Amino acid sequence: MPRIILDFDPPAGEATAEGFTSATEDLVYFLSWAYSARYGASHELTAASMVLKTMGVDLQPLLTFADRNAEDPADEDALERAWQDAEPLAACCRAVVSALRGDPRFAGVLAEYPNLAGNIEELGLIAAAAAERDIRIRVTYELEDEA
Repeated sequence: MPRIILDFDPPAGEATAEGFTSATEDLVYFLSWAYSARYGASHELTAASMVLKTMGVDLQPLLTFADRNAEDPADEDALERAWQDAEPLAACCRAVVSALRGDPRFAGVLAEYPNLAGNIEELGLIAAAAAERDIRIRVTYELEDEA
């Protein structure tokens, strides 16, 4: 099952890196489809990301992520470029959650992906806690558990 894994620089310790309280595959799907919008992808999550953009939500911090399992130098570069300041990510997550929960156009997406808003809200809280400590954050994903 795909999942989100967060890294912190410097390492955040348990107080910040609590992780998510529910499975994060809905967030992986959203990030992937929203990122794919620039390539002309057609999916309900792509459409949702486009509506968010028309509402003035800057998705760039949320769309700064990478495949955790680097297979070549290009993947390693992408993984390194995924580091970001935590506050813009926290602000982005707050804006996305507010829009998702406050606009009826997202009702179908939230019904289809029930963990999505909660995952983004948790990511925002984790990022906010990291920002308070001047810790950078990196959002990565795995398509399958490596355990």
